[in-house]
Parts: sequence; C-alpha cells; structure tokens
Amino acid sequence: MASNRPAPEAPFMPSQRDSETFGYDSIRTDEGPFEEWNPTAESLLPVRGRHRVGKQRGGGLARSSTVLGVGVIAAVAGGGMASAQTGKPPVSISMPDLPSVGSLISDEETPQGSATPLSSIGTVADEAEQGSTSGAGEVLRARIMAQVEQQQSQAEDKAAAEAAAQVEKEAKDQAAAAKKEAEEKVAAAKEKAAAAKEKAEEEARQKAEAERLAELAKQYALPTSSYTISSTFGQAGAYWSSGQHTGLDFAAPTGTLIKAVHTGTITSAGWDGSYGYKTVLTLDDGTEIWYAHQSSISVSVGQQVNTGDVIGRVGSTGNSTGAHLHLEVHTAGSAGGIDPMAWMQSKGLTV
Repeated sequence: MASNRPAPEAPFMPSQRDSETFGYDSIRTDEGPFEEWNPTAESLLPVRGRHRVGKQRGGGLARSSTVLGVGVIAAVAGGGMASAQTGKPPVSISMPDLPSVGSLISDEETPQGSATPLSSIGTVADEAEQGSTSGAGEVLRARIMAQVEQQQSQAEDKAAAEAAAQVEKEAKDQAAAAKKEAEEKVAAAKEKAAAAKEKAEEEARQKAEAERLAELAKQYALPTSSYTISSTFGQAGAYWSSGQHTGLDFAAPTGTLIKAVHTGTITSAGWDGSYGYKTVLTLDDGTEIWYAHQSSISVSVGQQVNTGDVIGRVGSTGNSTGAHLHLEVHTAGSAGGIDPMAWMQSKGLTV
C-alpha cells in the first residue's frame, strides 16, 4: 500500500502574527510545538479513506456555532410563546447555512457541544412556534369548551327551573280547579238537599192541607148538582145594577135541589126584589151564604140545618134571564161579598 512519506524534519516556530488556528486570535501555548510540513509529490497523492479533522477541544467556530444555534432556538421559542400569549403574530427568524461549517465538520462526528446543525435552526424554530401556538390553541379551546359547558349547564338549570315552575303552576291550577269543582259539588249537593227538603216540606204541607180539606169536605157540600158555571164573581155586564157580578151563578134545570153548604142557622127566607126568592144561611163563624132566584124555599127563619140538607130549588125569579142559582158569600165584618168559588175551594170543595 502506498503511503505518504514524511517530509524532512525541520524545526518550526510559528510567527507571532500567525493566528490561523481555527478562530483563535493568539498563539495557543497548550498546542505545539508544531513542525513545518513540506508537501511533496508523493505526499499529495490521494489518501484512501476519509480525512479527519481533529476535534477542537473547548472552543473554536464549532463551539461558537453551537452557542449561536441554542441562542437562536431560545429566542425563537420565546418569541413564539410571547406571540401566543400576547396575541401578536410571531416574527419569522431564519438563519442561512454557513458554507465553511460543513467543510470543517466530518460526516461521522458532530463537534462537541453542538446538538443541532445550523441548517436545521429554522425547522426547530418553526416546530417550537407551532408547539407554542398549538399549546395556546389548546388553552383557548379548553377555555371555550369550559364556557360552553358552563352556558349549557346554566341553560339546563334554567330549563329545569322553568319546568319545575311550570309543573308547580300546573299542580296549583289543578288543585285550584279540583277545589273549585269540589266546592261546586258541595254547593250543588247542598242546593239539591235544600230543594229536596223544601219539596218534601211542600209535599208535607200539601198533604196536610189535603187532609184538612178532606176533613172539611166532610163538613161542607156543594150547593147544587148537575150544574154549569155561567157567570163568575166580579164579571162586568149591564145585567147587574152595580155594573159587575157580585156572586157565582150555577146554571141548572128548574127544580134542581139546593143544599146547605155547611151546618148553620136560617136567618132569612122570602122574596127580595131583584134576587127573587132568597134564603140566607148563617154559619157558626158568622159567614152568610145567600141563595137567590129560587123557584121555591124549603126552610124557615131560625131553622137549624146540617151540611147537605135541602133548603130550596133552582128557579129564575127576580132579575134573571134563565134558571140558575145565584150564590153569594159574605164573611163577618165585610161590607161586600167575596168570591164564592175561592171560599168553597178553601173548604175543600171542588167547583
């Protein structure tokens, strides 16, 4: 194998002005002494293998580039975080590659103290900026989601409160309606009970009155039979001197029997002008019953008669247009007569 033969040895002392020792401005006392290298034709032959650059211990351009890269990354990261926090757009920082750095660094080894090549500083800065922006975005997203959840929770609480209030209102309305319905039912029941009671009392009164009238009917009788009511009490007409009828007319054939309506005494019997033949029956309570227009009289004054006894017959004497019984009722103390029909009905008689 060919190899470079060493050049002749010669002592070498660097000049005080020689400062080309990879970035140092003065002579390094810890390196040397150095020997002068005189290349020859044979030493210039290509050497198989890779050229190696001696590691620079403690300084040089490699260390400076590493410090610069770290500083740039820190600045970029700080700017991204500040931009994310303050809301200002981030400032893009880019660093071009240094051509001399690649030629000074071998392919296998990276200078000590440099973790990232200068050519990748922009990428790292972008990633840091994206990470900071992503972190700020996550914080903003979390804050927005928290606000949304809070608003949703408030909306749900409000809806629940409104639903509860609506349910309570409906319950109160239903309770009020039920109470009102119950009160109406109670009032209707009371009214119905009162009406039933009143009806029962009325029925009881009617029954008592019917019983009383039935008892009275046994004591009272109609004045004649087979009759027709031809004129009523108070009826107006030219046939009566007073201008109105003062009694009740029972039209019946001549000779129809006339009876005493109740037990009493005969106080008058004979002719009485326009009344024709008239008989007066005075009852025990002082009520007078007048029978007029008779064809004949069967009793005399002072005679005691009982209910249903015959006291005369129907005729057409006096101021009369046909055979009928003119009946008048005069109560005690009254100046004129009363309605004979009403009086007889009060005694249980059906006219």
